[in-house]
Amino acid sequence: MEIGLTYTSTLVVSKDHVAAVMGSGDLHVFATPAMVALMENAAMLAVAEHLPEGSTTVGAMMNTSHVKPSPVDESIKATAVLTEVEGRKLTFEIKAEDSKGVIGEAVHVRYIVDRERFMSKL
Repeated sequence: MEIGLTYTSTLVVSKDHVAAVMGSGDLHVFATPAMVALMENAAMLAVAEHLPEGSTTVGAMMNTSHVKPSPVDESIKATAVLTEVEGRKLTFEIKAEDSKGVIGEAVHVRYIVDRERFMSKL
């Protein structure tokens, strides 16, 4: 697994992505939980092709800031960069942007897990 692996996930804000619908607020702006999900998606996909057979990654920690609102119909992109590999622990720096600039940033930790073993814990 190489430091610097990157991926950008995108979405267009729909009514399903707003705080008032997601329950995280009462405004019709891009919700923080939707931003976090987009960030996690970018991190997951940054390393997906580089994992051992039968493995995936799971999110363990997200330290994030959401500093600017984005309206419905705005295009959002989240770019994740792998910054540290420590055994199964992967650390990413992630930036979310809309057409006006940065709307949020995060440090995100994911762990490489064996799919079968992980699911057997349910």
